[in-house]
Amino acid sequence: MSPVNPTERLEELRRLIRYHEERYFVLDDPEVADVEFDALVKELRQLESQHPDLATPDSPTRRVGGRATAGFDTVEHAQPMLSLDNAYSEDELRAFDERVRKGLGTAESVVYIAELKIDGLSIALTYEDGMLTRGATRGDGVRGEDVTANVRTIKAIPLRLKEAEASAPPGQVEIRGEVYLPKRAFERINREREEAGEALFMNPRNAAAGAMRNLDPALVARRGLSAFTYQIVGGPAFADSRPEGRPPRTSSAETGLPHVGADLQVGPPSSHRETGPWVGPRTHAETLETLRAWGLPVEAHWRRCRGVEELLSCCREWEERRRTLEFGTDGIVIKLDDLALRDLLGTTSKFPRWAIAFKFPAEQQTTRLKAIEVNVGRTGAVTPFAVLEPVVIAGSTISMATLHNAEDLTRKDIREGDWVIVEKAGDVIPRVVGPVLSRRQDDSVPWTMPAACPRCGAALCREADEVVWRCENTSCPARLQRGLEHFASRSAMNIEGLGESLIAQLLAGNLVTDCAGLYDLGEEVLAGLTSTSARSDGKAISRRFGEKNAAKVVAQIERSKGNELWRLIHGLGIRHVGERGAQLLARAFGSMDDLCDATTAQLQTAHEIGPVLAASVRSWCDEPQNRQLIERLRAAGVRMAVPPEERAAMPAPGPLTGKTYVLTGTLASMTREDATAAVERLGGKVAGSVSRKTTGVIVGAEAGTKAAKAEQLGIPILDETAFRTLIEPGPDRAALP
Repeated sequence: MSPVNPTERLEELRRLIRYHEERYFVLDDPEVADVEFDALVKELRQLESQHPDLATPDSPTRRVGGRATAGFDTVEHAQPMLSLDNAYSEDELRAFDERVRKGLGTAESVVYIAELKIDGLSIALTYEDGMLTRGATRGDGVRGEDVTANVRTIKAIPLRLKEAEASAPPGQVEIRGEVYLPKRAFERINREREEAGEALFMNPRNAAAGAMRNLDPALVARRGLSAFTYQIVGGPAFADSRPEGRPPRTSSAETGLPHVGADLQVGPPSSHRETGPWVGPRTHAETLETLRAWGLPVEAHWRRCRGVEELLSCCREWEERRRTLEFGTDGIVIKLDDLALRDLLGTTSKFPRWAIAFKFPAEQQTTRLKAIEVNVGRTGAVTPFAVLEPVVIAGSTISMATLHNAEDLTRKDIREGDWVIVEKAGDVIPRVVGPVLSRRQDDSVPWTMPAACPRCGAALCREADEVVWRCENTSCPARLQRGLEHFASRSAMNIEGLGESLIAQLLAGNLVTDCAGLYDLGEEVLAGLTSTSARSDGKAISRRFGEKNAAKVVAQIERSKGNELWRLIHGLGIRHVGERGAQLLARAFGSMDDLCDATTAQLQTAHEIGPVLAASVRSWCDEPQNRQLIERLRAAGVRMAVPPEERAAMPAPGPLTGKTYVLTGTLASMTREDATAAVERLGGKVAGSVSRKTTGVIVGAEAGTKAAKAEQLGIPILDETAFRTLIEPGPDRAALP
């Protein structure tokens, strides 16, 4: 019998709804019809409205609520969210396996976990004492956007971990995963958009990414997103789960783990609560099963593989079998199973050395190349692209594809009117592989690069040592268009809503002539513009931009004034200056004034700044119009310097600049955090793994395998006394590595 007490009935309803959500959204094995589930939710809503004092923040009815926000805050991840290196062939996968075994110092086969690579967007979920408190996008890998309200609408993601009091760690833990749009939901959304006369989404990944960046959670909920999780990082509980004193598991061969993850039952035993701190997983297989035990969604087709040949067999199997899945996948993610061995291998600045993404061979189709046109980029680079008769490849309709550069196009002898083979490289970027010569028309002629810019008419030129043709006219409308798009992009000033179509209208109406002009725009001007989209039948639909959208864009432009200095430097589009270069320049010089006044020689004294980049910065700063642009941005209120408190926290060039150290073991005189800060204050870096580029390894008590690896590679080892000498002023410092 159902309890009649409101408190008991509320708890019973919440328990039942969570159970059926897990059966439907996580296990894909529902036990009740939709109408029965809806009845439970309806009853819960009614009871909570009658007894608002009994409502709880983790109730299933709280998944969607509140008004749309004005923007997303940025938050820092517990650990950087690194990208994965890619392998596009079996030989490249074998080379990865060889690097792993060489790094571990073994000729024996090692154990990997192979997981399907979900075609979605990365997400970081923070749980505190089992309750979902935050969801964040990957962002730049260090900081992402706080999209908690949107994450709460995804029913596959539990608001409270299953049986949190018994199986989840205390305190805070961050869980990584992937948000995706199921194929059925994608098809439904496009049908609805077509009926409404709106532009169709090109693929499920774009639709999912667009949904997560929507400011209205109610709209996100209707999109029908789902998710899979695969990693546990960060949080005090997890940091304590693998104490240095515990012997690492050097092989997973004895674990008895089966090949198919769905058959394995692993989880932290409740006795850990009684005998000591929570003990986290030691292998990736245990991680996946722990996540599943907590009620989180885990993609069920992961497989444990010993050695590269089993990995290759798995990849070959899924190359064809993937088409039967309800979600998109373009490859297999391969990870070393043993977490202790991962620590030994470490990471590069971009990728973990213990993981790689094996990309399935690109899908190809044959279609007619209608025309070869050229695109003018923000630096004036003019690159050809193919206009194709539309063709469907890997679920996307392709009508344009890259041709790289004029030299590559000539080498392949691709001509207008040819039948060509088109593929999605890495299942993402369409490109023309080459012509089908047997179907070429007799009257076809080789294609040649135009002599003048198609937008402004200026003569194109090419330097002797380059393959790229350029338009040198800095006032070229195409260069302005791409430059403004870059300035507003997420990796630069991050002005949300200021996209290609809106920028094109601003330029066409002569409303802006450079990036400084963006800060003069008002809501009235933007509200009167129109937005244009295409229906599936090719007809264009124009709509007024409107006051609401105008207010959002103006607010985003205003917010960007306070961005970090490196974002401004990157957004200016100085040739050869990417994100990393902009960050290094901001750190080294601290203000636009000091950067613009620096000589080429002074620029090269900055860490990692070489002669080519230094010359490019100096050349840009020497242009009077660029100096005027800086002054106009300053007058608009754009931040031109790193605040003193941030500058003080930045490591300045010092006696250890350019040197990298690794810490292992416990130091008696200071914590690891203090030791790291001491090295960084002197300009050095502290890495998490030993490589041939490591300057020295600092060894404390109970040092781990990093010291042994340093000895194998002939890298200097410093005890605590030598380390103190290294970081403290004195004549003996110079003698140390």
